Amino acid sequence: MGALAAMTPAAGKSAAPAAGTASAGLEFLGALRGASGKLEVAFRAPGEPLILPPPPGLTARYEPDEGAAVVSAEFEAPRRPGVYRVAVEADEAREHVADLRVITLVPFAAKRQGQIGSYRLGHWPYERGGAPSSAYANPAGFVEVTRENRSLRVSEHFRLGDFLTKDQPAVWPKYLLLDAGLVDKLELVIGELVDEGYHVEHLAIMSGFRTPRYNRAGGETSGRASLSRHIYGDATDVFVDNDRDGWTDDVDGDGRVDIRDAEVVARAAERVEARHPALVGGVGVYPATGAHGPFTHVDARGRRARWRGTRSG
Repeated sequence: MGALAAMTPAAGKSAAPAAGTASAGLEFLGALRGASGKLEVAFRAPGEPLILPPPPGLTARYEPDEGAAVVSAEFEAPRRPGVYRVAVEADEAREHVADLRVITLVPFAAKRQGQIGSYRLGHWPYERGGAPSSAYANPAGFVEVTRENRSLRVSEHFRLGDFLTKDQPAVWPKYLLLDAGLVDKLELVIGELVDEGYHVEHLAIMSGFRTPRYNRAGGETSGRASLSRHIYGDATDVFVDNDRDGWTDDVDGDGRVDIRDAEVVARAAERVEARHPALVGGVGVYPATGAHGPFTHVDARGRRARWRGTRSG
């Protein structure tokens, strides 16, 4: 579990004799950290429970950067979309969680004619109905990303802005789909690589969420088909880039950068899935082109898929 701020009395109340109760109750937040223990956000639809069942005797306090705090004995997410700090109250005590944010999503119904405000998203494949499975259903909602919150950490190594679609640079706010399980899986991949003795300071996101509109611009090429997992927010194309020069590093130390470096990351993703079956998904490796170095596609689609690509992920 992440670091917690020191216990402080709730506003207008004396020092808290129930500090131990609140501290013990905070253990339930461990589930929000993922298998990696490194997640720092929880995404929820308006009014959706933060955790079930709500811990008895405790109240959640959600604090936005602006506006009044929201208190919920049922630990339901605030109804108003936005980013909230979270605290847990018990009797006369309040304990703030220093490295966890709750993000209430903008409902999918807020999209009108393919966009929200000036930000153009397009249409999901089964928006008019007929999805073959829940994996292709319409998203529940979107994270609103602003100039101010794009640097918000979603985990130890990643920030909201890392996953944004790479278009409409002048349009703010933007809207993002991001699956917490995917972020958890990426953190576990980094851990696997380090445990195997590879030097990894930065796992770069070459492509994260793609709006359907942006995704279609790539045509029906491999990985950009109409049902790409990228449009559902649970897929990424990644590469090790410790020197942050925008190109894949020589991960395996053989003196050259080639698809073998992407395969190192793919094998780490395989080991993560073996240890954490709930994070099963797709793993694909792609060679370099004139526009990018070799990379690895990693997703958390819920079923196993493996392939070798030729162009883009």
